[in-house]
Amino acid sequence: MGSELRYAFENCVLDADRRELRRNNQLVPIEPQVFDLLEFLIRNRERVVSRDDLFAAIWAGRVVSESALSTRINAARSAIGDTGEQQNLIKTLPRKGVRFVGTVREEKEPNVAIAPTSDVAGFVLPDKPSIAVLPFTNMSGDPEQDYFADGMADEIITALSRCNWLFVIARNSSFTYKGKAVDMRQIGRELGVRCVLEGSVRRAGNRLRIIAQLIDATTGAHIWADRFDGEMSDVFDLQDRITESVVAAIEPKLQLAEIERLKHKPAANLDAYDLLLHAQQLEYEFTAESLAAALRCLEQALAIDAAYAPALGLAAFCYAERRVQGWTNDPEAETAKALRFAERAVELAKDDSNVLWMAAYAIRELGPDPYRAKDIAYRSLHLNPNSAIALTIAAFIEAPLANPGKALQLLQRAERLSPRDPRAWFMATAAALAHVVDANYEQAASCAKRALAQNPRFAIALRMLAASLAKTGELDQAAEAMKKMLEIEPQLTLSRLRTRLTFMPQSIWINLAEGLRLAGLPE
Repeated sequence: MGSELRYAFENCVLDADRRELRRNNQLVPIEPQVFDLLEFLIRNRERVVSRDDLFAAIWAGRVVSESALSTRINAARSAIGDTGEQQNLIKTLPRKGVRFVGTVREEKEPNVAIAPTSDVAGFVLPDKPSIAVLPFTNMSGDPEQDYFADGMADEIITALSRCNWLFVIARNSSFTYKGKAVDMRQIGRELGVRCVLEGSVRRAGNRLRIIAQLIDATTGAHIWADRFDGEMSDVFDLQDRITESVVAAIEPKLQLAEIERLKHKPAANLDAYDLLLHAQQLEYEFTAESLAAALRCLEQALAIDAAYAPALGLAAFCYAERRVQGWTNDPEAETAKALRFAERAVELAKDDSNVLWMAAYAIRELGPDPYRAKDIAYRSLHLNPNSAIALTIAAFIEAPLANPGKALQLLQRAERLSPRDPRAWFMATAAALAHVVDANYEQAASCAKRALAQNPRFAIALRMLAASLAKTGELDQAAEAMKKMLEIEPQLTLSRLRTRLTFMPQSIWINLAEGLRLAGLPE
């Protein structure tokens, strides 16, 4: 029987065979290249490792920039909690190199015999979206390109593992299917997942093409597919870009696939997770009736599990949307409840990106402290930097804090990651807000019109359009936009709106209010 080599140091254990890093007995998401670097430093801890050593071992002799090397070393430090000034574990010696200086204990753990995959019984599907990423197929005819195809799948697994709402099969399990022709439904049964991502890599000269497709493992049906092209000149940057795009694209597709599955489940058998999915579907419809129905579903979910953070976060988000739209009969009571839900969600889900961006939006719209909302939004982004919606929420928060340039930068990245996003109207509205703050009213009007073409009911977009058109002298069109806004909320006045926009500095409010007043909003 063989054994697995593990390195124990401080509060960490690095398992070389399973390619896993644990800290305080918790699995730490770590990029494959960063794992290789950390393992290499630990194996060679008796000496100082030079830059050339690292280039040869980690990048196969390819010289990369100093910033890329520093980024990987810093990521390794972060993964093991060595982020202070002391550098107790990974020490940089100027003009010499790097050395792992922590006390390491080598452990050997007997391997447990595992039955071949063909004999594995099917697992019960988890109560959340689940996925296995298969090793990508190297279509180049060059065996040396296998490293890139495997690295592509590795990077995607690592990125998806940051999404707490998603169940991701570990690399060692999904890579057992490398080079095998196996039916996707069989893989789904053997690994206990609903979805499988597969892909291929083809190189022709200096051009590289990657194709990825997401498959429903319960039916064999295709959910999504896309193609990515680029140059081999900077292969690792291209790998990062493709990983970002794939992750950003499949997140909403997985959620929609889950919602579709729910339609075929008897209503009497709905549990807290199913009620959450049903609420998500209703929230997408974005009407006064659908948001009220979504909140009823979430109340039922919380009656089953009062500490269900995703339901708390989504409820806070729905309450904030109702307040924005003027669709609440008791704004004071709903605001208090929403903020209570948001704070509880943040407390329970410190490492769930989706819960955090929903809570951040609610706290920004309803709470007295926009900087707390900003902090929570960036925590969400830290956990999942490829989330287009988290980027958009951060932009919504940044713009009225007099940071329109930062907001537009965040939105540019969001749109690049998810160019066909179902919430594109939300992105466009955030851009309109940023342009209003920057007094670029023509561009603001253009963005607001784009948002309203997708969601003509969104009150913030109507406000931005009315104010921007009035500021550019298009008073007739501004009055028309204001008319539509007052159809959504007939009792709205400037003074009532100001009580809602507590996050907006007075200097920015004065300019916005002037435009809304010119468009016809009563005092």
